[in-house]
Amino acid sequence: MRMANIACARSTAIKPVRAPSWCVAAAALLLTAATVPPPQKPAALPNADPVFPFSNEIEAFAKANSAGPPVRDATLFLGSSSIRLWDIAGSFHDIGTVNRGFGGATTAHVLHYYKRLLPPVPPRSVIVYVGENDLAAGTAPEVVARDILTLLKKLRADYPRAPIAFMSLKPSPIRWTMRPKMAQVNAAVASRAKDGGFVYLDVGSVLLAPDGLPDASLFRPDGLHMNARGYQRWTYLVDAWLDRVAPPRGGPESRS
Repeated sequence: MRMANIACARSTAIKPVRAPSWCVAAAALLLTAATVPPPQKPAALPNADPVFPFSNEIEAFAKANSAGPPVRDATLFLGSSSIRLWDIAGSFHDIGTVNRGFGGATTAHVLHYYKRLLPPVPPRSVIVYVGENDLAAGTAPEVVARDILTLLKKLRADYPRAPIAFMSLKPSPIRWTMRPKMAQVNAAVASRAKDGGFVYLDVGSVLLAPDGLPDASLFRPDGLHMNARGYQRWTYLVDAWLDRVAPPRGGPESRS
């Protein structure tokens, strides 16, 4: 563009009466480029939920709610992938169960979708496992504990008569370095159990080997999620607690 300006100046110096037509055209192009604003990028389509990418899982829960008659006198299992991957219906065959675990969920995710995670009828008891992914994402232990207590408080308000248990954050081979932070969260939640109207269940000790490290034989190859043997230990602890606080009433009507 600069060459066009120089060439135009020389031409007008030689022929002062009239500049060449190509020079006038070039000047017009320069003026247009200077005055026309750059093209704007098209506005992004509105996204109603850009931060919480679990729409498929939440939709599946809604479909489960409407697929048949509601599960009455059920135990609600709520939380992250440690809940989702648990064969809850098979592990607790003598009671009704509702599984509301979704992989990768943090406590903030559960709080965000809270109302949409609840079953259509009040559960008889509630089991919660969440918070581990919060720490893995870099959330401070005190914030994780605060969010967990907020969730438990909401559950207690909505289900004033249901026994509620929080399962302690578990040790795992791949997240063993997070153990001190997990212990901090566990201690903070456990200290509020009596006043908060819930029970703290230590489900981490049963996953440790005699040397005090996570027993790798209880975990899948990813070193994070438990295998069937690991879940058997959780089932034994939770089933014993449920037998004390919410014994079966003749078996489940259905499960979801």
